[in-house]
Amino acid sequence: MNLTIPRGMNRRHFMQHLATAATTIPTMQFLSHLQANAAEVKKKQKACILMWMGGGPPTIDIWDLKPGSKNGGEFKPIQTAAPGVQISEHMPNTAKVMDNLSIVRSMSTREADHGRGRYYMHTAYVPNPTVTHPTFGSVVSHELSKQRPELEIPAFVSIGGASNGPGFLGMAHAPFVVDSNGNIRNADMGGLSKQRLNSRLQMLDVVETNFINSDRGDTPKAHREVYQKAVNLMTSDQMKAFKTADETPETVEAYGNNNFGRGLLMARRLVETGVPFIEVSLGGWDLHNDVFNTLRDQRLPVLDQGIAALTNDLKQRGMLDDVVLVWMGEFGRTPRINQNVGRDHWAASWSVMIGGGGLNNGQAVGETDADGVRVVGKSYQPGDVWATVAHALGIPLDTVFTSKRGRPMRIANGAAPIPELIG
Repeated sequence: MNLTIPRGMNRRHFMQHLATAATTIPTMQFLSHLQANAAEVKKKQKACILMWMGGGPPTIDIWDLKPGSKNGGEFKPIQTAAPGVQISEHMPNTAKVMDNLSIVRSMSTREADHGRGRYYMHTAYVPNPTVTHPTFGSVVSHELSKQRPELEIPAFVSIGGASNGPGFLGMAHAPFVVDSNGNIRNADMGGLSKQRLNSRLQMLDVVETNFINSDRGDTPKAHREVYQKAVNLMTSDQMKAFKTADETPETVEAYGNNNFGRGLLMARRLVETGVPFIEVSLGGWDLHNDVFNTLRDQRLPVLDQGIAALTNDLKQRGMLDDVVLVWMGEFGRTPRINQNVGRDHWAASWSVMIGGGGLNNGQAVGETDADGVRVVGKSYQPGDVWATVAHALGIPLDTVFTSKRGRPMRIANGAAPIPELIG
C-alpha cells in the first residue's frame, strides 16, 4: 500500500505496524449493511477520472493536427462524431465517441519543466517554496468524501503510478496508489478475526487519544488517519472494486488487456463503489526521438481503445453525465520536429481533453495558429480546467482553504469554468 508517510514515520515504521495489525490501528465502526445499500452507493454519485499522460504528450499529433504545415508531421486528421471536430487518424475509436468529449486546444501554461509542469497541472498553482498545494484529487476527496459516509476505501485512488500529494489538506486525502491489477501490499488481516481486531483497536484508541491530546503537533493525527485507512481496507467488502478479474473476459478485452485498459476498467468499478476521484496513469510520452513510430505502434492504439471503451461503458451504464473525464499531461510538445524526428517540451500552445460530466460536449474550444505555435484568442490555464471539473461535480467555486501558515487558498486558484463547456 503506497501512502505518503508523515514526517517522523518512516516506511519501516508503517509496514511493521500494518503487517501485524496488532496494536497500531485506530478504532472504527464496521458497516454491516453494505450489501443492502449497494444500489444506493452506486446511484448518481459525481466523480472525476483523470487520465494522466506522464512525459508530455504531443497533442499536435493527437487532438490538434496541422495538415499542410511544416510542423504537421506524418499523421492525417479524420472527422469525428462531433461535427467539425477532427482528431488523429490513429484515434478512430475515440473519433466515434467525440460527441461525448471535448478538446480544449488553447492551453498555454508556460511551465515546460516536467516537475513544475506536473505540479501546475495537478494543483492549478505554480510551485512555491512556502506552501505545498494539494493535487486536485485531494481537493475532491476533501469536499466529497464527507458526503459519502458509506465509503470505506479511500476517496482518491491513483492507478498505475503515484499522483501528487495532498499538501495542506492532510494525509486523510492523500492518493492511495495501486497497480493496474489492483494489488495492494499489506492490506489483509493475516488471519486475525474482526472481533479480535476490534479489541486491539479499542486499546490502541486509548493510547492514541492521549497522545493526540498531549498537543504534540499534527503528526499524531496524521498517524491515526493513515491507520484508519489501513483498517478500512483490510475489513471492507468494497475492496472488490479493485479486482478487474471479476469482469467478463469480453469487458476486459474491450478496454484492452494492458495496464492502461485495466486501470480505466478499475476506475469505472471504483466510481460505482462511490470513489469520487481516480487518476489513471499512462506514461511514455517524453518523445524527443522517433515520435511518429512510437505513437503509431505503441501509445495511440492503447490510448484510443481505452478512452473509447471507458466512454461507451459509462454511457451504456447511465453514468457518463455524472463522471467527468479529463485527459492531460504536464505540457505539450514542440510544433517543430527536431533532428531526431521527435518533439521537445512545449507549454505555449497545446491541448487537453475533457468530457462527460453533463458538460457541453462535442466541440473544440479555442484554437492555435496554422503552425500550432501560438494560441489564437483566449488561452486557458490548469485552474480553468479544474474549475470546470469542480462545477460539474457540484463543488462550490467560492470554496477557500487555509494553508498551514494561515494563508487563504481559493479552489482551482480562483479560476472560472470554461464558459463554452458549461454554457
